[in-house]
Amino acid sequence: MSRRRLLAAALPAALALALGASACGSAGADGDGELQIALLLPENKTARYESHDRPAFVDRVHEVCAECETLVSNADQDAAHQQAQAEAALTNGADVLVLDPVDSRSAAVIVRQAHAAGVPVVSYDRQVLGVPVDFHVTFDNEQVGALQAEVLLAAVGDTGGELVVLNGSPTDDNSALFRRGAHSVLDGAGVVVGAEVDVPDWSPDQAQEAMERALTTLGRDRVAGVYAANDGMAGGAIAAMKAAGLDPLPPVTGQDAELAAVRRILTGEQYMTVYKAVRTQARMAADVAVSLARTGEPPEGLRNSWVGDGDERVPALMLEPVAVTRETIAATVVADGFWPAEEICEGLARECAAAGLAVSEAAP
Repeated sequence: MSRRRLLAAALPAALALALGASACGSAGADGDGELQIALLLPENKTARYESHDRPAFVDRVHEVCAECETLVSNADQDAAHQQAQAEAALTNGADVLVLDPVDSRSAAVIVRQAHAAGVPVVSYDRQVLGVPVDFHVTFDNEQVGALQAEVLLAAVGDTGGELVVLNGSPTDDNSALFRRGAHSVLDGAGVVVGAEVDVPDWSPDQAQEAMERALTTLGRDRVAGVYAANDGMAGGAIAAMKAAGLDPLPPVTGQDAELAAVRRILTGEQYMTVYKAVRTQARMAADVAVSLARTGEPPEGLRNSWVGDGDERVPALMLEPVAVTRETIAATVVADGFWPAEEICEGLARECAAAGLAVSEAAP
C-alpha cells in the first residue's frame, strides 16, 4: 500500500462511512485499478460537465493507465457537499484529486486536506484561491470574456441603446476573469451598461429574473444587447425577452456551445457562444493526473503558463477559446465533433442549409 493510501486509511472509520453515505448517488467508480484518480465536478446545470468533461476524462484515464481507477463525483453546486465528496475520495485511497471547485475560496480546505495526506491536486477549469495546487488546466478565461464582448459590440453597432450584463456566479473565480476580460473591451468602447448582475450559481432561472428586472428598469426598447456569461443564462435572458414581446431580439452572448445554444444561434435567438474544447481539456487533465499518480510530477513540457502570484504561482496549461456565430458553426463545433450535424439540425433543415451545414445528414 502506498504512503498516500496509508495516510488516507488513517482517517477515522466513522468519518469514512458518513462521507461515503453523503456522496451516494453522485459518485461513480470505473475499473479496479491500483491507482485511484478522483474527478470532482461542481454542478450539472451546465450541460458540459456530464455530457463532455466526465466521459472524456474517464476514457482518457483508462486509455493511458490500465492500473488506474476513476472516482467521479458531482457536487450539484453545493460547496459543503463537494468537500464531503473530496474527503470521501481521500478516505477511499485516492492518489490524485482533479478538482473543479464549486466555491473557489472555500475549496482551499480541500487542497490543504489532500496535501496533508500526501495527495496532489489538479485544479480543473476553475482556479482554487488562497492555496497553491500542483497543476491547473483551464482556458484563457479573460480571453473568453473579451471574445464575448468584442462579438457583442460588433453585433450591436451604433444603436444608442444600453447593455445588460449577466455575469456568472460570484463564488466562481472564472466569473471574475470573464468579467475582467469583458470589461477590458466594454469600458474602452464607450458603451452604456444599463444593468449588471452577478447571477448566483450560474442559474438560468435567476438570470431570467434579472433580465425581467432590467427590462422593467430600462424599458424594453432601450436594451441594445445582452452579455450573458454562459449559455444557460443566455437561455434565461432570452426567455424573459420573448415573454416581454421583444421582436426581434437583441444580440445575446453565451459560452460552452451547449446544444440548445447552438440551435438558438441557428434560429437567430442567440447571437454567439464561446466554444471551449472541453474534451481536449478533460483529456489533458487526465494525462496530468495519471503522471502525478505514477511519478508525483506533471508531464514534461505540458505547461504553457503560470497562474497566481509569488509563492502561490502554479504551473498551468491554458487552452484557446473560440467564438462561434451562425457563420462558423460548421467550422467549429461540427468540424471538431463536439456536436454532430444531425443533432444540431433536427427540425431546422432550412436554418442549417443557410448556415452551410449538411442538412442531408440531419433528416429524421
